[in-house]
This record gives sequence, C-alpha cells and structure tokens, in this order.
Amino acid sequence: MIGEGDLAPDFTLRSDTGDEVTLSSLRGRPVVLYFYPRDDTPGCTTQACGIRDAYGEFERAGAVVLGVSPDDERSHVKFREKYGLPFTLLADTDHAVAEKYGVWGEKKYMGRTYLGVSRSTFLIDADGDVLKVMHGVKPATHADDVLAILRS
Repeated sequence: MIGEGDLAPDFTLRSDTGDEVTLSSLRGRPVVLYFYPRDDTPGCTTQACGIRDAYGEFERAGAVVLGVSPDDERSHVKFREKYGLPFTLLADTDHAVAEKYGVWGEKKYMGRTYLGVSRSTFLIDADGDVLKVMHGVKPATHADDVLAILRS
C-alpha cells in the first residue's frame, strides 16, 4: 500500500490523446492522480465535472491533473469530449497501475461482488513524493477537498 511520504511509483500509460504519459516526467509540478471506476457513470461524471469546473484553481496551484480508469482510450475520448474535460485521462486497461497503487480490489454493489477500482486520489508533490492519500473519495466534494490540500 502506498503511503504519505513514499515515492510515488512511476508508470507510463497511454492518454486520451494517444500520447504516452510517464509520471516521473512531470516532476517539478504537483500531480493530482485520481483513480475512478468508469467513464460516463453518475459518480465518475460528477467527480470529473467538479474538477473541470474548478480547473482554473488547479492551474493556479500549478498542478497537473491525471484521471485513471480501466477504460480504453476511445472511451476516454468520448467522456472528455462529452463533458469538456480539460485534463488528461489515462487508460489503465490491465489495471496494473491501479494494482501498484493498491486501489484495485474486491467491491460489492447491489449484492454482487466483483473486482474494480476503489475511488482514490494521490496528491504527489513536485519531488515525486506522495503528499496525501485519499481513499473513499466523495465525487461531489472531491475537487474542493483536493484544492484545500493543494492550497495548504
């Protein structure tokens, strides 16, 4: 399990633009790395649109925002375009990065058990260290909660 103060595990994933994004290449800026279950579902849309609506604040804080889900690039493009998302979405189709960050596991919904992403956010400082770990993120307040930490 990744904890506060740990060096954030590096990874390279393909983005919604088709480019590869490597976490370590973003050193020098804080990174908001947020894992979400699925594109264009109610909670994930609320969460993404909250970040979209406050995106100017994230930019003023100098932060790079990366959303990660098991969806593929095509799904991410549709999600980004449908809601006008100004930040990068990364495709973790084999959930290797989610596993590395400890956010892939058993979930229960309506009496059904399955494997999936636990909605979680990692705030990574400019040196690549994990500043804050947030599990069980609430989609409606996520952007404000993250911004409060970035501002402190």
